[in-house]
Amino acid sequence: MDLEKGVHRWIVDISEWNPSPNYFSFAMSFLPQHELSSITRFFQMEDRKRALVSRLLQYALIHQVLGIPYNGIVIRRTAEGKPYLLWLERSQECDKLNLEFPNFNFNASHHGDFVAIASEPICLVGLDVVSQTIPEKESVEEFIQSFSSYFSRLEWFNIISAGSSRQILSEFYRYWSVKEAFVKAIGDGVGYKLDTIEFHHKNWENIVVKVDGKELKDWRFWLLELGKDHVASIARGHPMYATSSYKTTLNRTQFNDEEYNLGLHLPNTSFIFRKVEDLFPSNENR
Repeated sequence: MDLEKGVHRWIVDISEWNPSPNYFSFAMSFLPQHELSSITRFFQMEDRKRALVSRLLQYALIHQVLGIPYNGIVIRRTAEGKPYLLWLERSQECDKLNLEFPNFNFNASHHGDFVAIASEPICLVGLDVVSQTIPEKESVEEFIQSFSSYFSRLEWFNIISAGSSRQILSEFYRYWSVKEAFVKAIGDGVGYKLDTIEFHHKNWENIVVKVDGKELKDWRFWLLELGKDHVASIARGHPMYATSSYKTTLNRTQFNDEEYNLGLHLPNTSFIFRKVEDLFPSNENR
């Protein structure tokens, strides 16, 4: 198995893309009809761009990794909103893909200027992009205080002890991002008690998570600086932690230690920057 071919990290800087209304409609035309309302429901063009590029990334990545034509890709969402690929038919080709990537799954995220996607062949994957926005109408301390209940005592101490107001804000966003990546990996929603998740790290390397005080040794995390005051967190973990609704969408949730460790310790590839046009299908792949 060449599992590394199932590990992808793509990112688009939407600040560099300023389409005309006609070109925006052209870009939307590559998506199925049922996806369009999730884009047009936004009033602001920046929000529409993020929603469109997020969906284009999903279709383009699935096509590249699995070879499914765009019009054969069906993406659904769990009750909690987690997107997943729906396998419509069993075939020799699908069985071959399942052997190569026993648990192919993906996760997208967008905030600020960046829209990104990550995929994994065995482990659950969670991705969270955060723009470290400086609050305009209140101080940093006032802004973060309203979120204090989402952090453990140790995490909160590390945040407020980070240094200057700007350093405090950055540390706050980093903790927030890794928590979100974990919750998104397991397929949970906004109701998850974030204060029960506690992260330990050494300068944001060797990141470890504890849930209700117990260390989860079968998880790995990365926090990446994207530039332009944006960070991204990637979570990679065991499918047995997936929510019940998300588990039903996975090909496999049980692996022996040898199989699982192959996936857990795959290299975490760097983000590849894509242009929006890179995500359009060629004529033969529509």
